[in-house]
Amino acid sequence: MIRKATTADRPRISEVRNAVRENKLEPGSVAKVGDTARWIYDNGTFWVWEEDGAVQGFAVADPRDGTIFGLFVHPDYEGRGIARALLPLACSDLKRAGFTTATLNTGAGTRAERFYRADSWTDTGRRDADGEIIFEKAL
Repeated sequence: MIRKATTADRPRISEVRNAVRENKLEPGSVAKVGDTARWIYDNGTFWVWEEDGAVQGFAVADPRDGTIFGLFVHPDYEGRGIARALLPLACSDLKRAGFTTATLNTGAGTRAERFYRADSWTDTGRRDADGEIIFEKAL
């Protein structure tokens, strides 16, 4: 089931985020990610996939800057189409916020990179600091 997250989902969303095998959260980014997540909880939408009585994946856009802030699926639930079902909802949130293009960053050589390329996202370069790929997609 896909639904909007509630504040009660926050602990499980954090568990899903921290369970991933790739694109792990760097210790130096924890505070910034936490601040952004809190702002989005208060002002935006986290979309969640609930299965077997728990959140198993989530997608979230930041309507302040036009980015896909997160798209993560618990490793035990990968390969079931959860990310493909959730991502359009986050993109729709950006479109409603007035953006015509969505952006995101992800690590090179990851499953996420292959996922976004297969979903017609365009590689527009690399972030200097960490070499992550910058992707864009028209909304």
